[in-house]
Amino acid sequence: MSFSTHVLDAVAGRPAAGVRVRLEDAGGRVLAEGRTDGDGRIKGWDTAGAGVHRVVFDTAGYLAETFYPEVVIAFTVTDPAQHHHVPLLLSPYAYSTYRGS
Repeated sequence: MSFSTHVLDAVAGRPAAGVRVRLEDAGGRVLAEGRTDGDGRIKGWDTAGAGVHRVVFDTAGYLAETFYPEVVIAFTVTDPAQHHHVPLLLSPYAYSTYRGS
């Protein structure tokens, strides 16, 4: 499975650079981890396997004040040959996500 994400800071109106992100399998095993680049992106993580995965965003490390210290998004991979893109739109008291392309 190839994985990418894009974090946008909805309050500042710009990409969220430097957000720590971790990709886990259903058992909590860390498959990849890193920080978003200057454009708020992580690209090209290649991991193996179908099944449930979690992407964990360290929002407390990015935002000075937040109700959500971390955002955990669980998603199911049915076809590991497909690319999976999980964007996050972030603010101190709300967030949203969708399956991107």
